Formats: sequence, C-alpha cells, structure tokens
Amino acid sequence: MRPKTGILMINMGGPEKLEDVHDFLLRIFMDTDLMKLPVQNMLGPFIAKRRTPKIQERYRKIGGGSPIKHWTSTQGEGMVKLLDEMSPETAPHRYYIGFRYAHPLTEEAIEAMEKDGVERAVAFTQYPQYSCSTTGSSLNAIYRYYSKRGHGPKMSWSVIDRWPTHPLLVECFAEHIRNELLRFPEEKRDNVVVLFSAHSLPMAVVNRGDPYPQEVQATVQAVMERLGLCNPYRLAWQSRFGPMAWLGPQTDDTIKALCERGRKNILLVPIAFTSDHIETLYELDITYRQVLGEECGAEDIRRAESLNGSPLFMKALADLVQSHLAANEPCSRQLTLCCPLCTNLTCGEAKAFFTTQKLDHSLPVEAKTRDCVAI
Repeated sequence: MRPKTGILMINMGGPEKLEDVHDFLLRIFMDTDLMKLPVQNMLGPFIAKRRTPKIQERYRKIGGGSPIKHWTSTQGEGMVKLLDEMSPETAPHRYYIGFRYAHPLTEEAIEAMEKDGVERAVAFTQYPQYSCSTTGSSLNAIYRYYSKRGHGPKMSWSVIDRWPTHPLLVECFAEHIRNELLRFPEEKRDNVVVLFSAHSLPMAVVNRGDPYPQEVQATVQAVMERLGLCNPYRLAWQSRFGPMAWLGPQTDDTIKALCERGRKNILLVPIAFTSDHIETLYELDITYRQVLGEECGAEDIRRAESLNGSPLFMKALADLVQSHLAANEPCSRQLTLCCPLCTNLTCGEAKAFFTTQKLDHSLPVEAKTRDCVAI
C-alpha cells in the first residue's frame, strides 16, 4: 500500500562493516557544513585515509561495525506501528532512514520516498538537540538534493527539528538512570555523581551562536528535575579531535578530576545519543569506564543504557510525529532563526525551503528566513 506519510529519520549513521569505515570518514571530512578545512578537497581525503586504520580498530573492538542502523530500524518500526493506530487520518505511515555519512544516505532515502509516492514527508531529526553541524547538515542535504535536481519535490515537506525536553524523552532518560543507580551499593548510591556526556563542538561553532549547548543543558536539567534532583550531577563533552579549541570540560578530564577529589562512583549518561554507536560502546564503555576508570582508581563507573529498543522511546517518537502532523506547521519557530554570526549561505536557503513548503489544508507559509540568506 502506498504510504500517505513518510517519516525520514535523519542521523549521521555509522559503518556497518570495517570496509565501510573509509567512505564514512571521507564523507565526514568532506562535509563543509560540519567543518571547514583549508583546501578541503585535498585535506579531507588525506585525513580520512590516515584515520581509517585507527577507527577500524575501534569498530573491531565493538563487534566490527556500528549498530545504529539496527536500532534506527527497530525504533522506526515501533514508531509507525503506533502511528497507524494513533493517527489513522495520516496513515499508512512508513519510516525511511536517511544517514548523512553512511548508507542509506539522505539522498537515497528521498529517492525511495518519491518512488513510493509519499504525499507528506516529515524530516525527523534523531538528534534531540539541534546543531547546525548535525541536524542542520542533514536539512541542507535535503535542500541541495532538490536544488541540484532543478525542480521541487513531489511531496510536501515539514521538519521536526528539535525535541530536547519532550516529556517522554525526559522520562526515558530518567528511567534508565534510575535503573542503573540501583546497581550501585545502597550505602553509596546517594553520592554517585551523574555525569551527562554529549558530543562536543568546536568553539568556533559555539561562538557563532549554535543552539546545541543550551539545548543539551535543557535536557539535562529536565531529566534531573524529573528525578527530583536525586544526585549531584554535571555535564561534560566528549569526542573532540584536532588542534582547535572545543567546548568543555571534556568527559575524560572530568572523570579524572572527580576521582582526584574522592568522587569515585560515577554514572555516565549519554544525553545527546538515542542509540548505541561508537561514542557509547567504545569511547564511554571502553576508553572511559574500563581504561580510564582503572587508571584513576575509580570504585565503580557505570553507564546508563542507551534508549535503543525502549518501548517508551518508540512511544515518544510516535507522539512527536502525531503532534507535529496535527499542528500542520512546517517547522519550529527556532528553525526560522539562523545563528547570529552564521556564515553559511546554504543554511538560510535550506530554512527558507522548509518554511515555504505548502502543507495540506493550510495557506502557503511566508518565508521568514530570507534575512539569513544574506548573512
């Protein structure tokens, strides 16, 4: 049956096999929305080739590939099953996976949606907190696809561009934290430091006005309030690379400092990731919990389970889509505002593309981001 509503689940993706690592890295280092490199068409391939063996070894240690496609498929299946029951007027629903750096690529997913005859397309970011370098890059890719093709989409598009404090998302994180805290000895449980960890950003991106740091902080605060502020907590940042300045403090430095101060029971919480991938399975679990924990003399460093196949999380996804479709709006008001010091013309053009989409039973939405294009 032809889907009436297609939900494009956008994310960075990950290599499923070791031989996919090079192409995955190459797409990352060639993405000018993610990073700006001098002579990028030459330096990008060089860095990708040089880093491939090191990254392949990391993937080898977590089973030979990323599980992100598996978990995205599981979440998508659960989401559309619920949506068909919750919102029969927009059914049948079908999910599509659109990864930025691994197959199925965003462009491949769009082609599949148009081939299937989707009427209403929803670009649904799987990053709860918005950043120009993550969600923004995927939205730019959708815009570029149609811009290069020379004619507009056959289906009407709208965007779920951020959802950092959605109540069911907050409850999912809170539930997983509660469950893991119970694994600490009762006499030490109240003093366990809950250390939230999110992928860092270069300070050059932060200083342009990217909203990601404040949205991650909003998620952290909402989760801890849901838990009744039960434990001391902090937010740290991981996965920096290269010589430039990054948003801090870094997660590894924070773990070292906590242990030095006698806080040797720590619960790591990946707060910007909704499923397991290399940052959780290798960086948090192996590099920080096992290796660093032993070096620092930690008593117990645990990690809260990622949302992965949580039924409550699938309900959260379905609720987000249902509410979005019912609102019949092209995007959030936040998406209409470019970063104050934005220098990427494509960002403004992509925002204009989405905000001017004509949705069913609504008047054309006026472009509210034309000022961004000229920045």
